[in-house]
Amino acid sequence: TIGSKANDVEIAHAVIVIKEELERLREQVQNVE
Repeated sequence: TIGSKANDVEIAHAVIVIKEELERLREQVQNVE
């Protein structure tokens, strides 16, 4: 259905945002060391 498809898009976007945040944190940790 259209509703579930829109929900999938939101979830996919959230996953991308989380991955970007993790990459940023990983870089900060490397800079500390």
